[in-house]
Amino acid sequence: MSQSEDKLERMRHSASHIMAEAVQSLFPGTKFGIGPPIEDGFYYDFELPRSLTPEDLVRIEARMADIVAADHPFLHEEVSKEEARELFADQPYKLELIDELPEERVSIYRQGSFTDMCRGPHVAFTGQVKAFKLTRIAGAYWRGDERRPMLQRIYGVAFDTQEALEDYLNRQEEAARRDHRRLGRELDLFSIHDEVGPGLIHWHPKGGLVRSLLEDYWRERHRQGGYGLVYTPHIGRAGLWETSGHLKWYQDSMYSPMDIEGQNYYLKPMNCPFHIMIYKSRLRSYRDLPIRLAEFGTVYRYERSGVLHGLMRVRGFTQDDAHLFCRPDQMADEISNVLGFSLSIWRDLGFQDFSLELSVADPSAPGKYAGTPEDWAMAEATLVRALEASQLPHKRREGEAVFYGPKIDIKIQDALGRAWQCTTIQFDFWLPEAFQVEYIGEDGQPHRPYMIHRALFGSMERLLGMLVEHHAGAFPVWLAPVQAVIIPVTDRHLDYARQVASTLVAQGLRAEVDDRSERMNLKIRHAQLQKIPYMLVVGNREVERGTVSLRLRNGEDRGPCSVADFIALARAAVQSRAQN
Repeated sequence: MSQSEDKLERMRHSASHIMAEAVQSLFPGTKFGIGPPIEDGFYYDFELPRSLTPEDLVRIEARMADIVAADHPFLHEEVSKEEARELFADQPYKLELIDELPEERVSIYRQGSFTDMCRGPHVAFTGQVKAFKLTRIAGAYWRGDERRPMLQRIYGVAFDTQEALEDYLNRQEEAARRDHRRLGRELDLFSIHDEVGPGLIHWHPKGGLVRSLLEDYWRERHRQGGYGLVYTPHIGRAGLWETSGHLKWYQDSMYSPMDIEGQNYYLKPMNCPFHIMIYKSRLRSYRDLPIRLAEFGTVYRYERSGVLHGLMRVRGFTQDDAHLFCRPDQMADEISNVLGFSLSIWRDLGFQDFSLELSVADPSAPGKYAGTPEDWAMAEATLVRALEASQLPHKRREGEAVFYGPKIDIKIQDALGRAWQCTTIQFDFWLPEAFQVEYIGEDGQPHRPYMIHRALFGSMERLLGMLVEHHAGAFPVWLAPVQAVIIPVTDRHLDYARQVASTLVAQGLRAEVDDRSERMNLKIRHAQLQKIPYMLVVGNREVERGTVSLRLRNGEDRGPCSVADFIALARAAVQSRAQN
């Protein structure tokens, strides 16, 4: 952590304590949970005598400003567990934490009228926390356990300058304007229904068309890349998931089994065991490898209701999944190829800024992982070589590996500078062993291949949400559900409008006529709100000349244009996958 990052973290941690002191003074009898710093800010969990309102945030923020102005020092000391229990005798959540501490001494911090059990560190004085704002109230189960009490969590943000805070708040406003849940409704892309269940997405025709266009592009690139496209079932017998290790390491995220003819079946949380079955359907030679299998496979994973979020966190989703079976000597080159292949597809979609992470095992928790330490060391070294060959910087994330091997994650930066976790490339030495996967080597003997798990988009649901927010709903022309709308000035221009639409459709463009009995300006405004790239207005002059009057969704009026010239313009934007 850099010096500036450490300073910000101290300040944000201190802001959470200042907020807790403000809450204590406004709501006597408050029970305190925990209040750590987080990215961009802080939060604190409270058990309060009543539910908070947005107006309460204003009051708490004002009291925090008073505490900051008082410039109280943050005082640190260590006390015995017995002394800590006396200090926090009326704080049940603190007492629970004290009882679990392995140390005999308890670290506490005091500022003003507030004392908290805390390891720190903090800034020296409350007056060093200035640029802050409370943002929202949420519910949070104590220690994340839904069987424990529900506390009220107050979130805030804090920065080292007022300018940085205002910049953050402006970006948050822009993010709200781009929110895929709101735009999804307005653009009629998808919906979620309580009658069906949370986290289960219904793709509407326009959203389905965007998905279909992305899938068509994906399939063509994968055919060119030497992948075989496959389809597999949605359920599988319990024995399959026992062999794969999912029932041992992943069962909490799987749905309950279905009893079918006296045997348990599970909805699939992953596609990998099915691809292994395809590989094992016949004898494979060393000459056949690498074998690359790819699928748009719908999977089902149990996520708690509290973490579901539109298209970004769901319970049923379609992965653009691939599994590559390789000889050990092919793994380094194949991982490098997969990395380059993935980045080239993201660049085709208009993304240029990436961050890479190498997730490895936590050496202090060997029971979380399959395989031997030697397996892990070999796999990690192979991924490191691929990353070094890419000449792209990466961060090492200890303890973030999956149970069967280390992985490379690619995060994609969007128009607001946010990083989205999408592509993952995972080295697997475990499943080939578990399923006894083999190929016949050059020596005529059976050998064990390695596997690469690779999801590129991650899921089609998250990809749509990400693209909506990246483009603020204004999809590039090649992805726009409707590329052009023809707007007749009056009803007597309808026949010509329909003739133009037919010509465009015949040339492979997605066009429709707005034949509603509304004024032309209202139709133009509606098309802009629907983020349609091109508006072709037709009136007397256009009918006489066989032209259209071209307007863009950004409000630009291009004026008269021949139908042929417009077709050339639109098709060039589609073929180049232009991003505007």
